[in-house]
Amino acid sequence: MAQRPGFPIKLDQKTTVKPAKVAVVSSPAINPLGLGLDSSAVRRRMVEKLAAQGLKDPMVLQAMGTVERHRFVESALVNQAYEDTSLPIGLGQTISKPNVVARMMELLREGATGKLGRVLEIGTGCGYQAAVLSHIATEVYSIERLKGLHEKARANLRHFRLPNVHLLFGDGMLGYPKGAPYAAIISAAGGENLPQAWLDQLAVGGRLVAPTVTANGQQALMVVDKTAQGFKQSVLEAVHFVPLKSGIS
Repeated sequence: MAQRPGFPIKLDQKTTVKPAKVAVVSSPAINPLGLGLDSSAVRRRMVEKLAAQGLKDPMVLQAMGTVERHRFVESALVNQAYEDTSLPIGLGQTISKPNVVARMMELLREGATGKLGRVLEIGTGCGYQAAVLSHIATEVYSIERLKGLHEKARANLRHFRLPNVHLLFGDGMLGYPKGAPYAAIISAAGGENLPQAWLDQLAVGGRLVAPTVTANGQQALMVVDKTAQGFKQSVLEAVHFVPLKSGIS
């Protein structure tokens, strides 16, 4: 498989996108898991479980072990933060299971050497996946249609310093043309069809990973590779994501 394209182009200097001014800094004041001063031990066990489930990309596993997932869930749920389960984050949305996040990252990176270039994430949610993406991509643009979640992600990421992550409030179905073309696009919501804007904004040699509704009405992961000759798509395992919606709220 051809190597994923690197950072394709520079953005127009007039862009108003501001990076989330937030670096991975462990805080000794937080001890939600009864593990001494940090959650490193439980994160390590989570990564071991992911590896046992068949995930093997070293860069992805390292990213999953670095990002503190408990910072992205409600305080009442921190003891479940490293379990392989999705958790509510408000406004009818969820944070995806660690296994699903890692699986989608591994699919994005399949065939790549080194970090991906510029990545577009559809559905910022609580900001967790954007934080993980920051470790496997040179630049991350993450768009969220729900203002409440957009603000929550900014607050969650305030404990980190991630200059390569840019949070956008807008309609994810439109993508973000100012940043195109993208080496990879990943979506945390699924609909019956992939928006044409995503396909247009994907770089030649780039890959898109998103849930989609199949003919039987169930969701499944879809991988789309964009080549000079057109698109090649593969439908993989069944998944369950929130529905893809247009507009902002």
